Amino acid sequence: KGYNQQEGVDFVETFSPIAKLVTMKVLLALAASQHWHLVQLDVNNAFLNRDLFEEVYMDLPLGYSSKGENSTQAGKLVCKLHKSIYGLKQASRQWYSKLSYSLIQFGFTQSKSDYFLFTKGTGSSFIALLVYVDDIIITGPSPQAIDTLKFFLHSQFKLKNLGTLKYFLGLEIARSTRGIILSQRHYTLQLLEDTGFLACKPANVPMDPKLNLTATDGDVLDDISQYRHLVGRLLYLTLSRPYITFAIHKLSLFISQPRVPHLQAAHHLLRYLKNAPGQGLYFSSSSSLQLKAFSDADWGSCLDSRRSVKGFCVFLGDSLVSWKAKKQTTVARSSTKAEYRALAATTCELVWISQLLKDFHVQTVSSVLIFCDNQAAIHIASNPTFHERTKHIEIDCHFVRDKVTDGFVKVMPIRSQHQLADIFTKPVSSTSLFPFLSKMAVKDIHQPP
Repeated sequence: KGYNQQEGVDFVETFSPIAKLVTMKVLLALAASQHWHLVQLDVNNAFLNRDLFEEVYMDLPLGYSSKGENSTQAGKLVCKLHKSIYGLKQASRQWYSKLSYSLIQFGFTQSKSDYFLFTKGTGSSFIALLVYVDDIIITGPSPQAIDTLKFFLHSQFKLKNLGTLKYFLGLEIARSTRGIILSQRHYTLQLLEDTGFLACKPANVPMDPKLNLTATDGDVLDDISQYRHLVGRLLYLTLSRPYITFAIHKLSLFISQPRVPHLQAAHHLLRYLKNAPGQGLYFSSSSSLQLKAFSDADWGSCLDSRRSVKGFCVFLGDSLVSWKAKKQTTVARSSTKAEYRALAATTCELVWISQLLKDFHVQTVSSVLIFCDNQAAIHIASNPTFHERTKHIEIDCHFVRDKVTDGFVKVMPIRSQHQLADIFTKPVSSTSLFPFLSKMAVKDIHQPP
């Protein structure tokens, strides 16, 4: 139990250096297209690498007794910590503090878009370092620069050199001259085995398009922990499988009181995973570095709250790097309002990713394209005097107009059957799903072409 004598209160805040996974996908997309090297390091006993600034005391470990201790002193002695230990609230914070300080002293610049991304140099000497707790990814065009960085880190910490990046946070990375594949095949097979669906009959789609799940249909499950545990494990699969994001989003809505139809829908998703456990994202080595996005919304689709579901996906060239499916916070009065809110969320993501690309010294030379299948929403983004449709839309959404005026984004019309973001707002049929997967560069290297 950590205790700060100066403050007189127990520490309740936790902190852990966890990079955004979108940043990792952008890094992989750039490494594939720019032919950068990818190296992984692991820090041994990372949380023991920093001294403490505060006065922190801990109870004596079980079975430990000091010399001369009498019965009146029993249970009153404590240890004063000079260095952080595992289980201490400050441990992860202190480890990140030492790592960031060492990298900045070595000449690295800390990204303002993702504080766990560090970059240094330009051109052939450029190098980027991404931190996820005690796992480190290093990329850059120069093997000599990477070796110099590894030598420096070895002088500061006890490291394990894991070589070329192949397995990171349960994600499998396979690389060839044509690009990089990011998948979770081992994790998927283990999930199917643990749930007894390894030999099941495969399904064609993640969720039945005719299925309408509500919070009140069906009997409440006897063991709700089983459903929560399953949804939690399925949620991790969305890191490399964008096409199941909506299904997971829908199942997560009923986590507080799951019912039998909800569990059946989760089992249907497991059957779909059995169909292709090795599917993953493909980052092409011949991809351009132009940003583009697809934005969509399904108006009033939630039968319990009548709120709309927004969805978007962002591509860096041909590589899918970011996506989201989320229920909107308020009820939209029209489909136009729901679509325009989705446009605002998409624009926010694009602004952040464009700032992230600048840290990688990648400059977008033209406007970012956002494809939207709602003509009214496109007109609102381009026409500041469209009063009848815009007077009930929040002011903070209208920054889309500012970005259009500045030339940062350009909203383009697209037919609904070609709207890739449609897969993040509703369940789709198999005839629509497979063309979407092809356009999203979803591949399975474990199956014959």
